[in-house]
Amino acid sequence: MLTATITVDPAFVVGPVRRRTFGSFVEHLGRCVYTGIHDPEHESADEDGFRGDVIDLTHELGVSTVRYPGGNFVSGYRWEDGIGPVENRPRRLDLAWHATEPNLVGVDEFMRWCRKTGVEPMMAVNLGTRGVQEAIDLLEYCNVPGGTYWSDLRRSHGAEEPYGIRMWCLGNEMDGPWQTGHKTAYEYGRLAAEAGRAMRQVDPSIELVACGSSGRGMPTFGDWERTVLTEAYDQVEYISAHAYYWPRDGDLASFLAAGVEMDVFVEDVVATADAVRAAGNHSKRIAISFDEWNVWYMGTGTGNDDAPQEKAKVTDPWPVAPRQLEDVYTVADAVVVGGLLISLLRHTDRVHAASQAQLVNVIAPMMTEPGGASWKQTIFHPFALTSQHAAGQVLRAAVDAPTVATPRFGDVPVVDATVTHDPATGDVVLFVVNRSLEEAVSIDVPVRAFGDVDVVEALTYANDDYLWQATETDSTSVLPEPNATAAVTDARLGIEVPAVSWSMVRLGRA
Repeated sequence: MLTATITVDPAFVVGPVRRRTFGSFVEHLGRCVYTGIHDPEHESADEDGFRGDVIDLTHELGVSTVRYPGGNFVSGYRWEDGIGPVENRPRRLDLAWHATEPNLVGVDEFMRWCRKTGVEPMMAVNLGTRGVQEAIDLLEYCNVPGGTYWSDLRRSHGAEEPYGIRMWCLGNEMDGPWQTGHKTAYEYGRLAAEAGRAMRQVDPSIELVACGSSGRGMPTFGDWERTVLTEAYDQVEYISAHAYYWPRDGDLASFLAAGVEMDVFVEDVVATADAVRAAGNHSKRIAISFDEWNVWYMGTGTGNDDAPQEKAKVTDPWPVAPRQLEDVYTVADAVVVGGLLISLLRHTDRVHAASQAQLVNVIAPMMTEPGGASWKQTIFHPFALTSQHAAGQVLRAAVDAPTVATPRFGDVPVVDATVTHDPATGDVVLFVVNRSLEEAVSIDVPVRAFGDVDVVEALTYANDDYLWQATETDSTSVLPEPNATAAVTDARLGIEVPAVSWSMVRLGRA
């Protein structure tokens, strides 16, 4: 068995655990909205047509924010189509996903769903086919109390009080040639600055997210962020980052080390943003909104493996809510998701928000059948447990471990980990992944600095068949299980973790 040591101390704080790290994403894509969150014919549907079982799973998942309504969809979206009497709403072609949008769910319905689930909305505006006027109209509709055309229209639709949406995305993936209304970095930077300035005139309290690169492998990566922030630095709080991971050419070793790539991505964006800060003599620091991330089994065929250009489009006729991007996840995928959450937490000083894409059916932690069952995918478990138990502060975790060879990243540590500490309660939580395909690891963590603590709970998610998948008929055969090897002896935590595994150990005051 391999051995590793993780050294942590409550004095070495990276930053706070941010609830917005545990965000999700609902786009009008495939069955995410229709027969996903919204299915009026389902036995659990409420008066607004929202599935109660999905609301319950969203609570259990621990989602904090939800980005809406896209994604690529937003770059051709007329938000006015989704307000007012449903029977009067137009049906539109969705160019992004080659589908028909019936507009049965729009801004008001989504905001009612947010209230039911307790999530914070993160609204995107269309800067692809539209611009400044439409952005401020939507903001007026959502955030102005009343006394104006758009705010009074909202009130006439039954929402007397303003929605008070704080986070706003200035478009989506505008660097991508696949994007409706694709722009150069300068064109987009100027538009983002103009839209942001006008939106702040309506509501100075909002937080704005500028589009960063849609992937680290984009040919314009780095220069895009530099140009956009040079134009829009004073108007935004965040620059976005998007990344998807899958075992390219069956390379599971590199796939399990996906966090290495996420770390580099974050560090490169931070370096670029800080260079613009220095060059422009700005005082504030730009944070990252990692508002699209997940495992997604895609292949672009473009030579740019990081650009999400393969959109699994369907052919004519233009269907409503077709089955698109309904990946079925393995235990190994869940280990990667757990590792990516470790990476996001590790960078909590600069990653202030994140959105796993997407919530239901579309590359998602939960699945539904129209009018039928709902179930948890494998990737549900590490997200839910991390969201539930990460609290207080993220600590620097120094990992001393053997390495494993990967074709893409070279030799990487066999384990990756982060630790959170809540000074108010004394709780300490270790999150750790074993990247080895074959070998278990014995981990030693000195914990004397935290006082007299003992194991409260230790869970490991693994399976001898790490390609096992949850399905509608069997989603519970493989679940996080108690790890009986976890124990504190002489102020040292010890635990053994199997190959291809994600584990969580909670320590509390003895």
